[in-house]
Order: sequence, then C-alpha cells, then structure tokens
Amino acid sequence: MVVLALGASLAKNLGYIDQETTLRIVLGATGLMVASFGNRIPKTLARGPGARKAQRVTAWAMVISGLIYAGAFVFAPISTAVFVGCGAVIAGLAVSIGYCLSLRDRTTAA
Repeated sequence: MVVLALGASLAKNLGYIDQETTLRIVLGATGLMVASFGNRIPKTLARGPGARKAQRVTAWAMVISGLIYAGAFVFAPISTAVFVGCGAVIAGLAVSIGYCLSLRDRTTAA
C-alpha cells in the first residue's frame, strides 16, 4: 500500500497522472485492503459456533463494504465516492457490531 502510494505520488510529480487519479488509485487500493482484511477474518481460529457465525458475518460485511468503497473511488465522482464509500464501510461496521450484539443477547437470554 505504501509503495503504491509512493509510486502514484512519483507519477503525479513527474506529470504522468493528475491529482485526482492519484487520489483514486490510493483510495481504491484502500478499499481493496479492507476487502482483503475481511477475507482474512474467517481464516482465524474461533472457539465456539457463535464466534464463528460472527466471524462469517463480519467477513462478508467487510469484503462487500471494501469492494463498494473501492468501486466508488474508481468509477464515481470524488464527492459521490466519499459519501458512498464511507457510507458502505460504516454500514459494514454497523452490521458487524449489530450482529455481535444480537448474538450476545441470544446467549444471555438462553
């Protein structure tokens, strides 16, 4: 990620790409990094079935929100991409936290 950002900055300074393209490259890669982290979540060890369920839901939420974030910064105007991309990541976090809280409520009620 750092190498990509430095490479994009160098290309901008040399006049090969403009500022907006640099921004799109770096922020698109950030979205792909979020999706990559989401893809990694279910590969870690979890003790119980509830924890595994939470990992799967969180993983899906992070992968989908990361891909939406990356896609928004690649294809949408910057002002729209900020709104859509950040909204997708916030929604993914809300789904993850909400699902974990619902699992906690189910286990304490049982």
